[in-house]
Amino acid sequence: MLSKILLVDDSSLIHQMYRLVLSRYNSELLDAMNGQEALDLLAERRDIQLILLDINMPVMNGVQFLEKAAALGIHTRIPIIVISTEGKEEDTIRCLKLGAKAYLRKPFNPSDLHELIDKILPDVVAA
Repeated sequence: MLSKILLVDDSSLIHQMYRLVLSRYNSELLDAMNGQEALDLLAERRDIQLILLDINMPVMNGVQFLEKAAALGIHTRIPIIVISTEGKEEDTIRCLKLGAKAYLRKPFNPSDLHELIDKILPDVVAA
């Protein structure tokens, strides 16, 4: 079972939508409204198992977060799925090069996100 998922998006509406879409995982969902809040939470919590990351956010955007996460080695222990309205090929490639495991374009079908999570964390999801 996925115990903790960090949601990083500046829209509280998107956070509510994630709560519905991710309810099947019976996980605790932690909220961050930008990359800096996410880094602060990651410094406090060592039990986060997945990060869902937006790109367009104030204070620290998703690309800046990925750069910091790469420098800190966060992406090697916690999978990051980028979910963004930015969907150009170069955006996707850049995020994947910075350590994201997958890139999903908004709006998305919930089953596409479930499929990605199940593929990236098969052992955790099945447990």
